[in-house]
Amino acid sequence: MGKQKLKHAFGIILLTILIGLPFIPAIRQYLVIPTQLNLYTNHSETVELNHENKLFDLTAEPDQAVITVDNNIINPKNIGETELKYHFKGVPIKKVNVSVEEQYQVIPGGQSIGVNLETLGVLVVGYHYIGEQQMGISPGKETGIEIGDSILEMNEQKVQSIEDIGPIVTEAGENKEAIKIKYKRDNKTYQEELTPTFDELSNSYKIGLYIRDSAAGIGTMTFYDPLTKKYGALGHVISDMDTKEPIEIESGTIVKSKITSIQKGDTGIPGEKRASFNQNEGLLGNITKNSPFGVFGHLDEDLEEGLLSEPLPIAYSDEVKEGPAQILTVINDEEIEAFDIEIISAIEQKNPATKGMVLKVTDERLLEETGGIVQGMSGSPIIQNNKIIGAVTHVFVNDPTSGYGIHIEWMLDEAEIDYADTFSKVS
Repeated sequence: MGKQKLKHAFGIILLTILIGLPFIPAIRQYLVIPTQLNLYTNHSETVELNHENKLFDLTAEPDQAVITVDNNIINPKNIGETELKYHFKGVPIKKVNVSVEEQYQVIPGGQSIGVNLETLGVLVVGYHYIGEQQMGISPGKETGIEIGDSILEMNEQKVQSIEDIGPIVTEAGENKEAIKIKYKRDNKTYQEELTPTFDELSNSYKIGLYIRDSAAGIGTMTFYDPLTKKYGALGHVISDMDTKEPIEIESGTIVKSKITSIQKGDTGIPGEKRASFNQNEGLLGNITKNSPFGVFGHLDEDLEEGLLSEPLPIAYSDEVKEGPAQILTVINDEEIEAFDIEIISAIEQKNPATKGMVLKVTDERLLEETGGIVQGMSGSPIIQNNKIIGAVTHVFVNDPTSGYGIHIEWMLDEAEIDYADTFSKVS
């Protein structure tokens, strides 16, 4: 029994020591020392230790020129790898591996842009009933074509605009023939036959479908990459106003835009920027992709200098912190201005996702002018600690002062910019 009591007492003592270890200052400081630091040539790192009663000394290897250490601040000097050593009373106790890389840089936007999209084929946005309203028929609906489908071909001829359809429908109707229609739905292609019906009201043959071949709107430029001439804007997909489905594009362009007025947002009522632009003037570049992360393409010429005309380093999602930041956007004419916001929450994301941040407008002037985040502000770049961290995407309908942001790295991925391969990022 004596041995059992001794073992029990020893176990209690050992457990007490293990529980109490993290509360011993020296042990607590040791546990917070990292084993790996990933730094960038333009960003110093502060080593967080107990500065008042610092127990450990930090030294860099004397034969390395990759970093220097001064007053607990690690200063990157050159791209490469090295190590730090922590000493306690002259005895090395822990080694920290350090990697220094060059962070990819892009030019932040903020410019208001006009967006013109040409759909892939023509988009079906509704049904037109021929004849009496209650007895009318829609040949397209009866064929099985649904709202949101894209008509690609008619009688093996490519359909790219509304003007392409009229002559085919008229010829088929007069000849009492069916039209072979090829259309796309949810990434699948279908083929059906559709027979036009004569509409006495318009004295012409109809297929009973409302269609659209283009879309236009405004948004904000997020970034421009001077190395590849690629850009990203909007931070979210463009959907058709009627079908609410993402628009599959054949091509598109972005042009210069001027903000003419602001409809102020309020609870339950989204505001919007009102702008003017000419689809055929002020051409900036093309649109090659309309994705959940924005619109992307190439610029034909460099953007006019914005508020921040020099490239800024990007920040990965794990670098974004809760706290103050700024957005760049236009609320009058073409003038880009910086406005204060607060990052309420930031999610470190390992995989692409459209909602990576929650932000709140704190700038009194922007709140007075717009009420917060309004339509047309999507794509406004977010700047924190002199880095571009992402873009504004959506507003909270019930709180126009707040909204979502997207991390910049996912927009760079969609633009097919090899930022992580050109300058390796160590995880």
